[in-house]
Amino acid sequence: MTLITFQQVSKEFTHGTKAVSELSFTIEPGEFFVLIGPSGCGKTTTLKMINRLIEPSSGSIRIKGINAAEANINELRWNIGYVLQQIALFPHMTVSENIAVVPEMKKWKQSEISTRVDELLDLVGMEPELYRDRLPSDLSGGQQQRVGVARALAADPDILLMDEPFSALDPLVREQLQQDIKELQQKIKKQLFLSLTI
Repeated sequence: MTLITFQQVSKEFTHGTKAVSELSFTIEPGEFFVLIGPSGCGKTTTLKMINRLIEPSSGSIRIKGINAAEANINELRWNIGYVLQQIALFPHMTVSENIAVVPEMKKWKQSEISTRVDELLDLVGMEPELYRDRLPSDLSGGQQQRVGVARALAADPDILLMDEPFSALDPLVREQLQQDIKELQQKIKKQLFLSLTI
């Protein structure tokens, strides 16, 4: 079954700006799909339409055959992890608490959440014993981005969206994280939908 289908999707904002125009594509399970283009070309708008942070003006988006516009919005978003350029970790919550947000909303048992947090920190190359109880301000930019990826994966979503996740990092950290994300996708077999600016 096709994982994501865009059919003639357009988005025009109220002030008249047309961010996306009749966009059509399909993404199959396990694909690493990348949108590349200059700043302002509609990449972020496209990603936000997938999890309905922005509603399309016309056309349809189907997730695993279901029209996204008709899906329960909470269930839709719980099954789509989202990594932002700005990372947006909660500053007064520990690394563990940040990763646990969606599993707690889904009412997982605390023992399951604790196990999942440790699994994900290991997965993104951060030792749980060292990082679990740290605050975001105690981490480097690259480490914060790794925690952002772990948080997006916490509830085992079908799809992981990444919106220019490396643009604020220095070139050496960016190159390493890009390689890490490629290896991560091969390990977890998730659909990664990545936007990059040129």
